[in-house]
Amino acid sequence: MLEQIHQHKYHLAWIAGVLIVLGLLMKWLGFYAWRDGFLMAATVAAALPIAIKAWQAARMKTFSIELLVTVAVAGAFLIHEYMESAAVTFLFLFGDYLEARTLKKTRSSLKQLADMAPQEAILLQEDGTRKKTAADRVRAGNKLVVLPGGKIPVDGTIAKGRAFVNESAVTGEPAPVMKKENDPVFSGSILDTGYIEMIAEKVGDDTTFAKMIELVEEAQDAKSKTERFLDRFANYYTPVIVILALAVFVFTRDFHKAITFLVIACPGALVIGAPVSNVAGIGNGAKHGALIKGGDVMEKLAKVDTLVFDKTGTLTKGKPEVTDVHLFGKRREEEVLGLVAKAETVSEHPLGQTIVKEAEARGIPFNRYHLQEGEAIKGKGIAATIDGIAVTAGNRKWMDEQGIAISPSAGSYATDREKMGNTAIFIAANGKLEAILSIADQIREDARAALEDMRAAGIKRIVMLTGDNRHTARAVASQLGIDAFYAELLPDEKVEYVKKLKEGGAVVAMAGDGMNDAPAIATADIGLAMGKGGTDISIETADIVLMADKLSQYAHAFALSKKTMRNMKQNIAVALAVVVFLLVGVLRGQVDLAAGMFVHEGSVLAVILNAMRLIGFAPKGGRQKFKISKMGELDGDQLRKPVRHVK
Repeated sequence: MLEQIHQHKYHLAWIAGVLIVLGLLMKWLGFYAWRDGFLMAATVAAALPIAIKAWQAARMKTFSIELLVTVAVAGAFLIHEYMESAAVTFLFLFGDYLEARTLKKTRSSLKQLADMAPQEAILLQEDGTRKKTAADRVRAGNKLVVLPGGKIPVDGTIAKGRAFVNESAVTGEPAPVMKKENDPVFSGSILDTGYIEMIAEKVGDDTTFAKMIELVEEAQDAKSKTERFLDRFANYYTPVIVILALAVFVFTRDFHKAITFLVIACPGALVIGAPVSNVAGIGNGAKHGALIKGGDVMEKLAKVDTLVFDKTGTLTKGKPEVTDVHLFGKRREEEVLGLVAKAETVSEHPLGQTIVKEAEARGIPFNRYHLQEGEAIKGKGIAATIDGIAVTAGNRKWMDEQGIAISPSAGSYATDREKMGNTAIFIAANGKLEAILSIADQIREDARAALEDMRAAGIKRIVMLTGDNRHTARAVASQLGIDAFYAELLPDEKVEYVKKLKEGGAVVAMAGDGMNDAPAIATADIGLAMGKGGTDISIETADIVLMADKLSQYAHAFALSKKTMRNMKQNIAVALAVVVFLLVGVLRGQVDLAAGMFVHEGSVLAVILNAMRLIGFAPKGGRQKFKISKMGELDGDQLRKPVRHVK
């Protein structure tokens, strides 16, 4: 019975509204007994769900807003103020209805995501026939067909075909992307033109699309510090107002005024103002491809004043290419590439995978080699034994640690390549330097513009941390106008630098994409990961995930956080101002119960409408000019000394 009343509370509100209109009509016709009857019925109809919720809260030893309204309405009913008791209960339920509708509206981006979830898939069976099946029945390893206009049902890799794929549901980017054999594709994407056959890899709840929906759901339910404070505030506020209402009655001997004071003091707009802003802001971020994991993250992001970036895969595209192979030994280029490619199969580092792809592109059969043992050392390189040959590949520091001599000419060549923006990979066999591979990565097209936008929005300092050499780091930092960079760092050294920034009073956001960035991401006040090209651990660790790997989404998220916090403060200010104004009016005898409740519910509607503005928020187009401070650099050894802020 109680559950049914709660389910139909909005129907009861409309019934109460009709009864109030009939009561007013009876008053106009002069049938006062009928008027009171209709208004009493309206009060009972609308008060039932309110009183039930108040009783349930009281059983949990919680002083709810509904308890205030129930006490006040009971008092008004006892003194035969039926018009006011009916108006109060109807307006309260109507305000609750508006609140529910608005929260549903602010969650519209999540609903749109859920509606985009693929429902079916086309299995390609061993005999070549096709069979339709539910998307949630696809298993890893299944071969699927996706036709033009069809949704990609799971994450996987293209085995055959080419197509333009619209990934806007996942990345927020509307422009279709050309996909070909061996390219990854994500569930929820739509095949614009073309035809593909794909191998399913991540299915069910493991797909990128499913995880994205889960992240947004959790984020919209997670509360900020402000919301948690307001929840606690409401719990203490109710008994305080009851005591004040009693004081009003004791001093004025006016029971009607005390009841009016009780009702008008309900903090409805105050309680709804913060969560509706957060939900709308998080929904806007999701729509634009920036998943912000909760109101607390939104609040912290708005306070960030220092940005820390990894280089490879974050400021750069993370798709490096081999630009040169320079030999220093007697082995042929194909043999050197084959050996190091085989060794790099033990590593997940982007540079190592670049070497493997280069060998594959050249048709070098490196799989003919036998890998006896191999190990990847984070921040340094690899060491492997292949067909009895000790293969070592990595940076200068790694060569020094392994006792491999680098001639002046080799050192000079590597430095020249690094100054041109390349990463130099030293390759040795049996303790002798055989070659230097030059690998270059392109800076993201939107990187500089995004950094400028974030500076204009209030960021004071931008720093780059990288395990790459200082020359390559300097080239990237110079092009992007970064304040300071720190090169040749190990993962724990990145963590150390982030800690020192925080100890210096900075509020730090760290952005990265690889497994080696996860510790620093976790250490920062706000961690950010690239969702499309990032590793699972960095995405799981991060507070914000950029689904399209575009730094412009980061700039949008930062501007959005500022806007959301301003919106929340506006809502709180409006709610407090209205309550104070009405209470003063009640004490001075200038505001009656029905009029006060009408204004009160108007304030609820006002904060709701204000929060809804966040749904359509987009940063202004023009970027402000800024002055870049003189850039500084440190290497790993210098980092162990006290950090010197470069001005």
